[in-house]
Amino acid sequence: MTAILFGDGQRALHTDIISIQSQVVYGSVGNSIAVPTLLQAGFRPMAVPTVLLSNTPHYPSLYGGAIPDDWFNGYLTGLLERDALRHVKGIITGYLGSVGQANILADWLALVRDRYPHIWIIIDPVMGDTDSGIYVKQELPQAYSERLLPLATGITPNAFELERLTGRASPILSQAVDAARTLLNGHTQWVAVTSAPGDDLPADRMQVALVTAKNVEVVVHPRVNAELKGTGDLFCSALAGKLLQGASVAQAVKGASDRVVEVMRHTVARDFDELALPEHA
Repeated sequence: MTAILFGDGQRALHTDIISIQSQVVYGSVGNSIAVPTLLQAGFRPMAVPTVLLSNTPHYPSLYGGAIPDDWFNGYLTGLLERDALRHVKGIITGYLGSVGQANILADWLALVRDRYPHIWIIIDPVMGDTDSGIYVKQELPQAYSERLLPLATGITPNAFELERLTGRASPILSQAVDAARTLLNGHTQWVAVTSAPGDDLPADRMQVALVTAKNVEVVVHPRVNAELKGTGDLFCSALAGKLLQGASVAQAVKGASDRVVEVMRHTVARDFDELALPEHA
């Protein structure tokens, strides 16, 4: 990353959190669901796109693509040049469009950690799911493991992504916990495994396992029978919003799980194909 000239920040726009992930014109994934979620929680987010698409790829047509690496680098560099992180408390990251972006982001996050050590970083290593398999570049899991995850305060993989990152099959909860603990390197203090495997978990329930070096807390929540894209992005942004409100990580995981269920039920009740936030948080 090129040399950075920091501004005096006297007129820096007040921002609470930066969200770095995909954006769609039509739909509710990536920043297109994270930003409204954070705004509704009462916070001012700043969005950095990694890809800009007409919609998610499961529709019959698709337009757009990944943001060029030099643009992406410029977006991040510009935030430092504008001193835009002066008031920022947290950063969340989601879908990345290329390995180049992963390396640029890692370099930038390292700079941020040096200059603003109080800022927490949540990395959602978006790579795929059990029903769809991997849907990112094959080199990205290695880039996550080697460059990005050690910079995270917390990580929010689903069960599929946990297995890809650790190389460990985790069909039962104890194995998932052991696998998650291998990711507690560098700055990483916790891993929240969404759709975590459950021992004798009823079919109408799902769970999130919050794993730290010493503790495991499991949040069980109802399963909503709907195929909606962006629930992981919603979870991560809702979790971040709870942290900004002063909640503990365990409270934030519980609150985010409840929020995802609430939004999914609201969406299903209105027969929508894309996540729709209720009018009030």
